[in-house]
Amino acid sequence: MNRPDPDELLDRLQRDEEKRRRGKLKIFFGASAGVGKTYAMLQAARRLADEGVDVAVGIVETHGRSETAALTQGLDVLPRQRIAYRGRTLDEFDLDAALARKPQLMLVDELAHSNLAGARHLKRWQDVVELLDAGIDVYTTVNVQHLESLNDVVGQITGIRVMETVPDRVFDRADEVTLVDLPAEELLERMRDGKVYLPAQAERAVRNFFRKGNLIALRELALRRTADRVDAQMREYRADRSIQRVWQARERLLVCVGPGAEANALVRAAARLAASLRADWIAVYVETPRLQRLPDALRERPLGALKLAAELGAETVTLAGEDAAATLVGYARLRNVPKLVAGGSLRTGVSRWLKRPFGERLAEQAGDVDLTLVRANENTGGAAAERSAAPAAARAANAWRDALAAGGPARSPARAYAAALVICACVTLVASQLIDHIDLTNLVMLYLLGVIFAAAKLGRGPGVMLSFASVAAFDFFFVPPRMSLSVTDTQYLLTFVGMLLTSLVISHLTSSLRREASVAQRREQRTGAMYAMARELAAALTTEQIVAIGGRHVSEVFGARVALLLPDSADKVQQKVEEPDPQIMLDAAHLDIDVGQWVYDQQKPAGRGTDTLPAAAARYLPLKAPMRTRGVLAVMPREAQERGELQVPEQQRMLDAFAAQIALALERVHYVDIARDALVNMESERLRNSLLSAISHDLRTPLTAIVGFSSMLAQTHEPAEARDPREGELIEAIHDEALRMTGIVTNLLDMARLQAGSLKLNRHWTLLEETVGAALAACRRVLAQHPVRVQLEAGLPLLQLDAVLMERLFANLLENAAKYTPPATPLTIAARGVEEGGAPFVRVSIDDEGPGLPPAMGERVFEKFTRGEKESAKPGIGLGLAICRAIVEAHGGTIGAANRLNAEGRVAGASFWFMLPVEAPPPLPADIADVDVDAPAPSPEASVPADQPAAPKPTHE
Repeated sequence: MNRPDPDELLDRLQRDEEKRRRGKLKIFFGASAGVGKTYAMLQAARRLADEGVDVAVGIVETHGRSETAALTQGLDVLPRQRIAYRGRTLDEFDLDAALARKPQLMLVDELAHSNLAGARHLKRWQDVVELLDAGIDVYTTVNVQHLESLNDVVGQITGIRVMETVPDRVFDRADEVTLVDLPAEELLERMRDGKVYLPAQAERAVRNFFRKGNLIALRELALRRTADRVDAQMREYRADRSIQRVWQARERLLVCVGPGAEANALVRAAARLAASLRADWIAVYVETPRLQRLPDALRERPLGALKLAAELGAETVTLAGEDAAATLVGYARLRNVPKLVAGGSLRTGVSRWLKRPFGERLAEQAGDVDLTLVRANENTGGAAAERSAAPAAARAANAWRDALAAGGPARSPARAYAAALVICACVTLVASQLIDHIDLTNLVMLYLLGVIFAAAKLGRGPGVMLSFASVAAFDFFFVPPRMSLSVTDTQYLLTFVGMLLTSLVISHLTSSLRREASVAQRREQRTGAMYAMARELAAALTTEQIVAIGGRHVSEVFGARVALLLPDSADKVQQKVEEPDPQIMLDAAHLDIDVGQWVYDQQKPAGRGTDTLPAAAARYLPLKAPMRTRGVLAVMPREAQERGELQVPEQQRMLDAFAAQIALALERVHYVDIARDALVNMESERLRNSLLSAISHDLRTPLTAIVGFSSMLAQTHEPAEARDPREGELIEAIHDEALRMTGIVTNLLDMARLQAGSLKLNRHWTLLEETVGAALAACRRVLAQHPVRVQLEAGLPLLQLDAVLMERLFANLLENAAKYTPPATPLTIAARGVEEGGAPFVRVSIDDEGPGLPPAMGERVFEKFTRGEKESAKPGIGLGLAICRAIVEAHGGTIGAANRLNAEGRVAGASFWFMLPVEAPPPLPADIADVDVDAPAPSPEASVPADQPAAPKPTHE
């Protein structure tokens, strides 16, 4: 009778208690938008509401579908949170209101949604987790393309990368997942009927994301992901109730990989069988104590077979156990695998009597698991290679396995056997002194003690040899007739047989216990080394410390020289240690940077012991972290006889674990550096903005007074005939410079306010012509020497703008163009309607005919305090264009600059452009709805003439 494991029982109780405290999560899962997830969620919620369940609607996106909106009638719809974002006020799910309301069931649509800046959490699924922690049940919806693990797959299928994702752990921890499915043809029909998107949007969607092939592939992904989750639930149910019998609910194969020559052929046969059954399959290698004693050449075979299985699409697992058959069957029941595949072998005669075939032993324990034995083809070459490889590998047994088998340093086999003979001689000498005092049969115990000691200290082979030597010595020296191997009394034959069998059994058991103790000690040492390195890496604060700590520990554990290759800004790996310790770090003579670069780029191991560049002196491993590969670890054993140590499976797994720990530490330090730099930049920016704001406020009052006083002096001065010309010029110069300083201070103050986020947009529906006209009037003095052409497309829509800031935008752009272009060169303001990403925009450009932008200054001109000519005599501090970008982005638009080229490919001037989004205007009031709007309007083209003096050589800001 199988009794439940106490640890598993306790863990189950803790999980049940946690489930009782948390709310229940139900996900309505679909292949794409439009299959009816929100509709199904609302229908289920209404049924519960009719049964008396307290249901509240946190947020439901109807997307204009009247049928979906109708289902919300009668339900308690919580008010949404209003968040200001880039000059707009948008709606978001109000988490605090939901927690305060605390209904039994909360509806939260679109689980993968990204919240606006200002919300408590970055993602909506984090809001849902907080609701569940508060004990509130949640219904939500999600599409298959929003699952994190399938994001890349969906991107490859559709060609569109979805940026909003949900971690798979949230999906897997849901209490219930309901698949809402719809055939591709029916979904496309709903799209064309306008039941998913508006007709114009639906047409674009059908041409792009919602193609029939894409929908079929997404539907298959959704069905498979749902099936995987149901399978995991079934296995959890069986584990919770200690159900050992396999439920054949899903086709799955488990193939047993061994060290025999037929391992690869068995894997290929299992792959063909899995393909014919359309089943998942698992390749398992069970490493028993007997297999651990095999030579390296034989131990590498199952590793190669597992690698082949992984390439063929299998899940690979390595297990440890005393009995391979029992371990395999137990794992099959744990994973609910209904079919086992193993190699079939024929044994006859004595070999069958000594050891039964593995297939028979597996069949005895398989029970309700179907067993398929595959007789793999073994060619003569493979068998011959096995026979020739085994003795060579045995002769090349490395020092590490000898130490593992002996529990200490490696001993010479000849000395060990000689020591066994010395023990036999000593026992015989002691027995010869005691033969007159004790019975003859009791002397056997002395020899058994010697066998135990030899097996424990010298190993299995010397213990076995001592068993035979002890029987021979006992017969020769003590059994009558003495000094002869003949026996007069036949009863001593039974004594000899019993003594030999007892000695052999004791030798075997003692050596086995010694080996297991050595393995346990070795594992403890590995765990201790891993813990020590993890503890030191957790305290490391710089990359240099991580390199030193990781290199030292890897060198000590593996007896190797190590190098850590880290990428620079151009993703070229290089060794970061300036003066490497020759006992720990690899020097340049033994380090191949090209191999390390390949490993970093391909994220695959290479070098000694791998299939890629095996002739390299060292083994190169990628340092894979969760986000990206952080570098390369190169390992080369110090001694030539130790280089086979890296081929041992235990050592390979240990080395991979060390590399993973180093990669995690490097990624942690990387993001710590990023966070620290971001914090320093934020503080510096805040300090600079505060300083600019304070200076601007303090300078603005005296500058305003200077401008006012200079204007008064110019107006109240003596008549022209009595005026000193120089005095009038000075007054005018004071007035102009004061105005220029006022503009600079205004720019400083505006930039400080924009960066601090304290500037609120006062948006109104405005005609672009009015804003352009106001900006031209304000810049009349600046544009006195430049004619301006205005070319606005007829019928431009109303824009929701802050007219004051938009006037400042045009003024800064016009002043910048006038400052850096020769006098008398024309400026052109043009605007037209465009479509970007399926949304309407108005594109405005200001073109000049000057020398153009300096090289590589296309985007940098919009950075703060950036000027095209650093030592230019032209006034300005490089803030005008930065303010322009801040104003455009606050309106939800984009801005840019580029050089214009003529027909010969030469620079014909610069062009500054920005795009503003077009929103649906409000309906006209009833009292003006009948006004004739078809009356002729003034032409949008105008010209502002100006004088044409000589021009200095300019550069753009």
